[in-house]
Amino acid sequence: MAVVVPTQTAHSRDTGEISVDDFAEFVRAALPGLLRYGHALAGNPHDGADLVQAVLEKVGSRWASVARGADDPLAYVRRAMANTHISVWRRRRKESLVADLPERAASVPADSFENEPLWQALRALPQRQRAVIVLRYYDGLSEAEIARTLKVSQGTVKSQASKAMAALRTRLATTTERRC
Repeated sequence: MAVVVPTQTAHSRDTGEISVDDFAEFVRAALPGLLRYGHALAGNPHDGADLVQAVLEKVGSRWASVARGADDPLAYVRRAMANTHISVWRRRRKESLVADLPERAASVPADSFENEPLWQALRALPQRQRAVIVLRYYDGLSEAEIARTLKVSQGTVKSQASKAMAALRTRLATTTERRC
């Protein structure tokens, strides 16, 4: 995935101002983790990469203010990804009426994780619960870091994680029973 870095003049590091080079370095360091997070949020790597690209475009255009104002720019970007994903999901959820039915169904290549019970169970979770589980167990963040990232209390993180784990256990137990 190519990340478009906004064209702004770079400021001197001696003056303490934030430069475009700082944003490029942030992207180089954070991109693998952001792509994993995007994949887990969106449910597939392609939509995840699109999500990362969209958020980095927005953040990159105002990187100087983000870097100065946010305690943790990575947490800011993760939160922006969660918010953007929820907004996209809400827009797509609405019906899209068409005048004519297509003559044949479009063939979409299958995602290699499509039939994995864990991924199916993860996709079935509500958005906030999925975000908490992904940040905790996929990205390895602590409860405090997740709370800062999602701008919720640590108690909310704990309760969402507990509910999500219970739902995952139930769903996976049901899947296992069907296979036996």
